[in-house]
Parts: sequence; C-alpha cells; structure tokens
Amino acid sequence: MDSSISERPNIIAEDTGERQLSRALKMRQRKKRKVHSLIDKVYSRKNLEVAWKKVKQNRGSAGIDEVTISKFEERKHYYLELLHRKLRDGSYRPKPVKRVEIPKPDGGIRKLGIPAVMDRVVQQALVQRMEGIFEAKFLDCCYGYRKGRSPHDAMRKVWRELNAGNLWIVDADLRQFFDTIDQEKLVDLIAEEISDGRVLQLIRDILRSGVIKGGYWQPTLTGVPQGGVASPLWSNIFLTPFDRAMTEQGLRLTRWADDFVIICNTKAEAYRALAFAKRFLKEGLGVELHPTKTRIVHIRQGFEFLGYKVKRGKGYRLSARKRRAKGNPYDLYAIPREKSVKRFREQIRKLTHRKAPVKLQELIEQINPVIRGWGTYYRKAHVRYLFNKLDRWIQQRIYSFLAKRWRNVMWRKYPTRRLIGEYGLVRLTHLIPSLTKQ
Repeated sequence: MDSSISERPNIIAEDTGERQLSRALKMRQRKKRKVHSLIDKVYSRKNLEVAWKKVKQNRGSAGIDEVTISKFEERKHYYLELLHRKLRDGSYRPKPVKRVEIPKPDGGIRKLGIPAVMDRVVQQALVQRMEGIFEAKFLDCCYGYRKGRSPHDAMRKVWRELNAGNLWIVDADLRQFFDTIDQEKLVDLIAEEISDGRVLQLIRDILRSGVIKGGYWQPTLTGVPQGGVASPLWSNIFLTPFDRAMTEQGLRLTRWADDFVIICNTKAEAYRALAFAKRFLKEGLGVELHPTKTRIVHIRQGFEFLGYKVKRGKGYRLSARKRRAKGNPYDLYAIPREKSVKRFREQIRKLTHRKAPVKLQELIEQINPVIRGWGTYYRKAHVRYLFNKLDRWIQQRIYSFLAKRWRNVMWRKYPTRRLIGEYGLVRLTHLIPSLTKQ
C-alpha cells in the first residue's frame, strides 16, 4: 500500500471535530446569554391581568394608600391601564410599604412590610417573568417557594439521608435574613441573568421604596420587604451561591428560605460543615447565622425543621409483627413540634369560645378548614395518638360551646356519629392515609 495514502490526514474527521467544538462553544455561549429585553413582557396587559388575578386570590390587606382588594377590583381596568402606561413610559414609582410588627411565638418581633395592592401587582408581574429564568439556576437542595416543591418533599429528602446512617445534624437559621440582605449584591446576582436596565432599575426602586412607620417615612438601605410578593424569589436568588458552594463541598444541604439543615455522617463533618457555612455566608453574602437557633445535634437529641420534631426512639416503633417493611432501621420518628400543636389549639379555642354568636353548623364550617389544613400537613407523621387525643378535645370544645359550660352531657344529644354524619365535622384521624378506608 502507498505510504502517502495511509499517512494522509482524515479531512472528514478533522472537519467533524471542528464542527463539534464550534457547536460546544455556541452551546456554552447560549447558556451564558443574558435576557436583554424583559420590561415589555413585564408591563404587557396580559401579564398584568394574570398578576392581578393571583394577587386577588392571595387577598391580603391594603397598603399605605388604603386601596383594598375590593376597591381595586371595582376599578381594575383603570388601575391595570395606569400600571401598563407608567411601566411602559418609565414613570412608575412604588409606594413605601406599611410596616407591621408581629410578635413571634418564641419572643422577638417579625417585621412585615405590606406593599400597596398596585405594587403587589407589579411585583407579581415581575415574578412571573423572572421565575422561568432563575428556576433553571436553582439547585436541588433548595425547596422553599418553588413550584412543584413542598415542605414534605424537603422532609422526605432529610428522612432518606438520616435513614442512610447520617445521624449528625447542623440545624441552622439565618439571623434577620430578610432585613439584612445586601440590596446591591442581590441586584448584581439578578444582573448575571438579566441585562435589561429598566428591569434592574425597577427592582432597585422597589427595594429602596422605604417603609412608613408611625406616620413617618424611613429608608430601606438593606433587606427586602418580608411580606412582599417578590421577596421569596429574590431570597432564593440571593442564597443560590450558598447552595452551590455547599453542594460543591459534598455537603447534604436542605434549605427552605432562611431555614436549613445539613445532614452529616460524623460529628467532625458537622463541625466542618458549620464552619464552612458560617464563613461563606458572612464573607460571601454578608449575612450571619442565628447564634441561639444554630446548633449541632445527634439524632438522639432531635431537631426541628419545617414544623416537625425529628428524633430517634423506640416509643413510636411498631411491634415486629405489625411492621410490613424495614424502612426505619434507626427508629426515627417525626411528630408536630410542640409550638405547632399549641397554635392549632389556640385557633380552635378562639373559634369555639362559648359566647360565639353562631349556630352549631356554622361553627363546624368555621373549624373544619383549620382541622383539615393542619391535619393534612402532619398526617404522614407519627400522629395516631396525638390526632386521637385532639379529636376528643375538639369534641369537648363543641360540647362546651353548646352547653355554655365545660362539664356537661351534650355528648348524649350530639354523639360522635351525629357530629360527623349530620354536621360534617372533620376528624383528624380520618386524614391519616394508613387509617383511611380503601
């Protein structure tokens, strides 16, 4: 064979390689491509109308302009046209938010900011256009305020990691997170994906609109309004670098907004994870861990996350003959945390006080959504005994309401079967999947 033929370069192979390289570079550039024109999609009439429907559905109180949801509804065409025009010509300016301070159950004050209804519509219109851009950037460890993700999904992830033998937990919370977010850092992170200057300026205007407290305007140089429509999305954008850094370190992070846990295999790993998280949050994002709410614990001590108390113990384990699967090798159990049970009791107590000016049917219609909502959230935990106990307590509250006194014999006239069958009382135990009749 002619050696010149055998040594001749393969033109087709080289050409194919160059084309593959060119295609890879184009794909990489496409991935880094920013969104240049977005403001027109934000102020489109259709986008504003969809935003208004969601704001109306979420209800909420009026802002500083005293325009309620019902007042906005009466003149929605005027308000939506006004927003469309102002956003289009750049004359829109958000109003300051109304400051509302709510005491926390464990002490301290939660500062909420209530934007005006018009500003909530604008924020919702922004969120609808920004969600699709940033959703692809969020990591699997982030669960809060994302479509298709629930607290139960986050708890299932934690449960799997615990059952894999990782029994050391970093239980952490960020200190005054929403109030201490660096606004310029947040805008810079948004600008990595969106280069539309008018959208970025709109976000700055919302962040710096200030608050009204005691009749006086106060500037907001840091933080995002806790209670604002866009705040959940912006908080996830702000913490995405943290999620990425923890994931790259090989740490098992599960985060819901500013509350997160890191499931570790050893105590040493837990201390390393906590030190890394503390340093990155402080130096990289300018936020701090809460000194009293952040701790390292073994599963024997237990920890609280998303309203659940997770702990290790044989008290909640079924006997060997009742167990169908070996899915819980470490005797783990999850129950509603004590604060959640206390709040549930307080809600029922307020609705069933003896002087409530309603009839029995109305009373049950009022408490049913509370029972159903709370029970549905916790129904897959270890709650058989607790739900049974609370069901009996709720019935006693109803009897007390009917007789206007605590000790009575109303159970004779209104037995359990009548309250359920005739009046439709929701029972917590009926919400437990394993006890539901097939």
